[in-house]
Amino acid sequence: MDVSLALGGQDSGLLANSADRLKHPCEEQDRSSSPSVLRCVTSTWKDGLLNRKRPFVGRCCHSCTPQSQEWLFNSSIPSLGLRNVIYINETHTRHRGWLARRLSYVLFVLERDVRKDMFARNVVDNVLNSMCQPDTPLCKCHPGWSGEHVLLFALFQHNAPLVFLPVHKSHIDYLLITFILFCHNIKAPHIAAGNNLNIPIFSTLIRKLGGFFIRRKLDETSDGKKDVLYRSLLYSVKELLRQQQFLEVYLEGTRSRSGKPSPARAGMLSIVVDALCAGSIPDVLIVPVGISYDRILEGNYNSEQLGKPKKNESLWGVACGVFRMLRKNYGCVRVDFTQPFSLKEYLDTQRSRNLPASLTLEQVLIPTIIAARPDQALFNGEEEEHPDSRELFDEPWRRQIISNLAKHVLFTASKSSAIMSTHIVACLLLYRHRQGVLLSKLVEDFFNMKEEILSRDFDLGFSGNSEDVVMHALNLLGNCVNVTSTNRNTEFIIAPSNTVPALFELNFYSNGLFHVFIADAIIACSTLAMLREQAAEACNGELGSSSTLLSQERLIRRAAGLSHFLSNEVQVAMPCQTIYQVFQDAVTRLIEYGVLIVAEEDQEELSPSEEPWPKKFPEPLSWRSDEEDEDSDFGEEQRDRYLKVNQNKPHQEFFTFLQRVISPVLEAYSGAAIFVHSLLSPMAEREYTQKLFRYLLTRTEKGVAAFESATHYLVKNTVKTFKELGVLKERCEDGVCRLELSTTFQPQANRNKLLHYILGFSLL
Repeated sequence: MDVSLALGGQDSGLLANSADRLKHPCEEQDRSSSPSVLRCVTSTWKDGLLNRKRPFVGRCCHSCTPQSQEWLFNSSIPSLGLRNVIYINETHTRHRGWLARRLSYVLFVLERDVRKDMFARNVVDNVLNSMCQPDTPLCKCHPGWSGEHVLLFALFQHNAPLVFLPVHKSHIDYLLITFILFCHNIKAPHIAAGNNLNIPIFSTLIRKLGGFFIRRKLDETSDGKKDVLYRSLLYSVKELLRQQQFLEVYLEGTRSRSGKPSPARAGMLSIVVDALCAGSIPDVLIVPVGISYDRILEGNYNSEQLGKPKKNESLWGVACGVFRMLRKNYGCVRVDFTQPFSLKEYLDTQRSRNLPASLTLEQVLIPTIIAARPDQALFNGEEEEHPDSRELFDEPWRRQIISNLAKHVLFTASKSSAIMSTHIVACLLLYRHRQGVLLSKLVEDFFNMKEEILSRDFDLGFSGNSEDVVMHALNLLGNCVNVTSTNRNTEFIIAPSNTVPALFELNFYSNGLFHVFIADAIIACSTLAMLREQAAEACNGELGSSSTLLSQERLIRRAAGLSHFLSNEVQVAMPCQTIYQVFQDAVTRLIEYGVLIVAEEDQEELSPSEEPWPKKFPEPLSWRSDEEDEDSDFGEEQRDRYLKVNQNKPHQEFFTFLQRVISPVLEAYSGAAIFVHSLLSPMAEREYTQKLFRYLLTRTEKGVAAFESATHYLVKNTVKTFKELGVLKERCEDGVCRLELSTTFQPQANRNKLLHYILGFSLL
């Protein structure tokens, strides 16, 4: 289900403004909006979007919910298109004529019927009946739009309440989903909003729209336990579900400050699961929702990324935001409703599986970092079976199932979010053309990038000529980019602005592509680490001429370790997927691109001596599924392949681009590993975080690291990761949390090993 909205004006006007902005001062005002040289270049391209169908994204998991994937789907849905839901004319109403054309918006609103006491079945019957009448406005209003059909088909098949679980990018996320459902006669959901929005007038509006306020986190009582009384009050949500009311819950808990999805918080989702398992409701349909903005209405989160305290929401702030939205052009927003799936079916599927033992980050990576045993320490473990306790009253099983469900939903919503033009342009300027690029070259790379994104089955949130779309994106990015003319006056040089706020903002939008290339980027950085390691061994005489060959098995294992280390930054795979298969696909893709080459020599003679691999691995870094073990392709006769990196310039450029995608993250973690040496005595966590942030900023000012590696979001993630890794030990006294070095990392040698481990992946 895809919906497109234009914010702040039509695209045509925006493109015209973009063209004017890129004109040279000496050019005449009536000159074409694009340089003639660029027009000649683009005329020779065959824009793939004209002949390529949009990839159909958002199908529910065939492994966890196979019945939902088959039942809650109509074969005609993939052929349907997009609709701009804020474009209304007389054909969308029951009236015609001069007055209807001028009052079309008013008439459209008056004809909506979404009474709060209307049950889901009534909605389905009313809308489906109207669809059978050829002269109704519904038939003429939504030709070729898939969203309504997805939800209504699901409601018709399952008379169950819907729970919408969107990604959270902006405050208007709440309004978008309610508005879209309202436009299609589907009743609005009850929204779980943070109590920070409980402000005068605005809170009344939210309550009238069906919202209710919850605390951002459960407070602890004097004995250190959670507030059980408040949690029991939250269980009144069960009554809403029992009455067939819809819910809208934001799993991230807060808006993303980095442009990437934040780790899921499954508190409200656990209440929905408990309601189902307690028999309060027969079933619930879960609907992940992806939302993408050309430019968020908040503008940016630079003040918070620079370490300043978050400003509390206020009525004046809301009014300023509305006024700012009316004055500026924010481009488009895409809302993608994925295929609903049955929560009951998901839980039943999980009961039939053997869940692996849950391992902490410390258990997984410490043997690798300290003892240098990556091939064994990462994968020792057995599947943990619960033959008699796969019910919700078994607390460990319950927590793991709910956590996996939240990760599953958030991964699906993120993957279904469309890639916007500003995401691609920001990514190219930061990680491909940091020193500047000709506009014609930027357009060419933009075209290649969007084709690459489509080939990976991600959808785009734009269409049209690449030249115009790039100008559209440059106009929206505004002061984040510098535009200068060349001496020929026929071409322009585009470069990212070197100011810290501009780089932070470009990093925010470029992170919209982070999940697209993350698996390939981790493989690229792992390749770099192995080449450095083998080069060092060759210098010591431990390896011969084969030091440039890489074992594919070891490469994937090294990548699996890095993906675990970055687990607070990005989710590489769904909980039901094997890490092995994800990185196997990434390696295969890089081989197809020619970036990696399969060695043709006799592998047994060239391969370095290695110990046998363990045959069973825990799920967090699970190696092969049972089905793969039975496949002859992965049997004992399958020999390890050896790879080498293609040294051709185009392939090296793409390889370097992949490494640069996660380079700021690795720079932040390496800086944090250096700063750990200064922690000589226990320090309050807040003070430690502030000092670490100032240290990372100092590194960027000295040119040691990129500016985008010093965002406050990354600083908090490094502290969280180091606590989970066992580097920092947390001790709370009198309500103040203090950090100190753990016993394992008190020796300087172990701290150096941690730094060496991170620097091995970093692009120097």
